[in-house]
Amino acid sequence: MNIALIGYRGTGKTTVSKLLADELGFKLLSTDALIIEHADASIPEIVKKHGWEKFRAIEKEVISEIAEFDDCVFDCGGGIVENWKNITVLKKNKSTKIVLLSANIEVIAERIQSSDRPSLTSKSIVNEIEEVLNKRRKLYEKAADVKIDTSKLTVQEVVKKIKKELRY
Repeated sequence: MNIALIGYRGTGKTTVSKLLADELGFKLLSTDALIIEHADASIPEIVKKHGWEKFRAIEKEVISEIAEFDDCVFDCGGGIVENWKNITVLKKNKSTKIVLLSANIEVIAERIQSSDRPSLTSKSIVNEIEEVLNKRRKLYEKAADVKIDTSKLTVQEVVKKIKKELRY
């Protein structure tokens, strides 16, 4: 089985995926790390030089490469749902379960305030989160096999809930 963590940035995907992979003895694959490796550039550099469209194209390639693996936890970038083919490719491997991590806007804003990730819009952080979440919310919900709100949970509690939901 594979477990793909999706959700907006700041919902805990990276932190949760590390502990989850460790507890399950699964390999951890971060799509963002693989994109950086693929492009030999940081995400801000990719976006600055080539734009978000190029970033999403590399992301699609990375998803296609990892989708065939087994016994992995995938730490997916927040925008993976913007190209539905990414979700289709992940779900093609019937053993892949998609877990949506969410949090309320205030918690997300607090968690990502010091991030070096490039802005997705030219708006304030809270307005950007609202706008992007409004655009992605239905896609996240449609993709998810399991949904967990991380706003008031510790990393250990989130991992425990994922394992319970997926019967580990």
